[in-house]
Amino acid sequence: MKAGIIYHPDYLKHDTGMHIENAKRLEGIIEALKDSSLNQKLIYLEPKIASINELTLVHSIDYIKYLEEFCQKGGGWIDADTYASPLSFKVAALAAGGAIKAVEHILKENFSWIFLLCRPPGHHAVKDKAMGFCLLNNAAIAASFAQEKLGLNKIFIIDWDIHHGNGTQEIFYDNPNVFYFSIHQSPFYPGTGKIQEQGNDRAFKTNLNLPLPGGLEDDDYLYILKEIFIPRAKEFNPELIIVSAGFDAHSADPIGGMRITDDGFSKMAALIQNLANETQAQGKMLAVLEGGYNLDQLPRTVLAILETWLTEKSFNLDNLNPSPYIEKIAKEFKEIIL
Repeated sequence: MKAGIIYHPDYLKHDTGMHIENAKRLEGIIEALKDSSLNQKLIYLEPKIASINELTLVHSIDYIKYLEEFCQKGGGWIDADTYASPLSFKVAALAAGGAIKAVEHILKENFSWIFLLCRPPGHHAVKDKAMGFCLLNNAAIAASFAQEKLGLNKIFIIDWDIHHGNGTQEIFYDNPNVFYFSIHQSPFYPGTGKIQEQGNDRAFKTNLNLPLPGGLEDDDYLYILKEIFIPRAKEFNPELIIVSAGFDAHSADPIGGMRITDDGFSKMAALIQNLANETQAQGKMLAVLEGGYNLDQLPRTVLAILETWLTEKSFNLDNLNPSPYIEKIAKEFKEIIL
């Protein structure tokens, strides 16, 4: 198995100061990797700076020019949540370029999977606006590049960040060949992601949101994914799976309100890898770092995911014990979407 990490120290130059989304998130992950036996099994790959033409696969040219000029003039607060420094546009373009290089390596060089360890995150960035700590939508750029430049047809994006990826949803809401699936806390920022939001016209039922109340545990998430995500994903039969890998649903996260453990994330990762192996994807996956803000816990959770994928761990999920409430929600969801 060829498995890769894409990282560059310039990702640390998106200087957000004391903002909760800061360079220490990546520094901790990279240091933990260096000290791990997993490191020897991973191939480190270089990103590139995405070109303007590549960025406009997803974002409007007016927004790209605005963001570049905003940073050149010194940066600052784009909105109440989102900060950009003088170098942030170049760093964001390097993150987007990392997503592009990842799909090139996966599709041209027979990598089974790659984890893009980048910042700023991306899944809230819409076509013409930054928001929610995000400047450019890395997962969406990867999917669009794979379709437009590398000839893929069907791509499945699963977003397990605790926040709904409104940007990714908006970008692909009319595209029947990109299935966007989000499991997220609701009500919560950004307020989107209702189950009724299923895609427009010919893309109807290729957008699937599972909004859930806070306080849920591993078996609740795994039951929902097993009962709803797996059947829909198998039916769609993608050629590539992209994971918007946020870790703010972890029980230790300071922002989120879920109670998912490292073991829960590992089992979710195994579900996705098994799915990739059983579909046209033939094991091909790209994970893109999104949220996750506990600086001590985040590296451990990322390493748990990497170990699961490297060893192709399997778990018996036949005896899950979700709460009765989750069983009821799953039944209601099925009636709406299946």
